[in-house]
Amino acid sequence: MIHTHMTARAQQRGIPPLIDQLLEAYGEEQHDGNGAVILYLNKASIRRMERDMGRRPVARLSEWLDAYKVRTTDGKTITIGHRYRRIGRR
Repeated sequence: MIHTHMTARAQQRGIPPLIDQLLEAYGEEQHDGNGAVILYLNKASIRRMERDMGRRPVARLSEWLDAYKVRTTDGKTITIGHRYRRIGRR
């Protein structure tokens, strides 16, 4: 159920599955205070991606680098989307 919701949201929002994988591999984690974890890409994580993949491939992904993913603390994905404002630190 939760996974199908995330898949539908990713499709509606135009976020390819590769971005989901990159968020898992390189994303920074921030607890939201309600029992979920937000994964997002910041400057440091984008630099790690550039070191591993090269600058040009990462530059080609620039329209999706504002993506975020919300998952439960046990790892089940809730949703995925585009950030329109900063993720606050707690």
